[in-house]
Amino acid sequence: MLELEGYIVRTAVNAEMGLREADEYRPDAIILDLRMPLMDGLGFLRRLRGYDGQHNTPVAIVTGDYFLDDAVSAELRQLGAELKFKPMWLEDLVGLARTLLEPKVIH
Repeated sequence: MLELEGYIVRTAVNAEMGLREADEYRPDAIILDLRMPLMDGLGFLRRLRGYDGQHNTPVAIVTGDYFLDDAVSAELRQLGAELKFKPMWLEDLVGLARTLLEPKVIH
């Protein structure tokens, strides 16, 4: 869907592959699911933040789990991830991509 809107998109079928892609291609932003097999989105984010040059990459984690543990939500925020809930329609996804990619103003 994002490619149709003009974005260059790389995909991964699991977190390990996604981490390799992120390390090799240095994305401008990352959107991932919280619930993935083998390594969840939080584990992905912890490892990503340890990579050189990936400390400030904008990340959004999407989940259908409306009852997240407060500690998980707090750690996601601490690691700089934006949390979004499913379902996500096309306009939601495009809006999220725009938000992640817009320059941040530091006061």
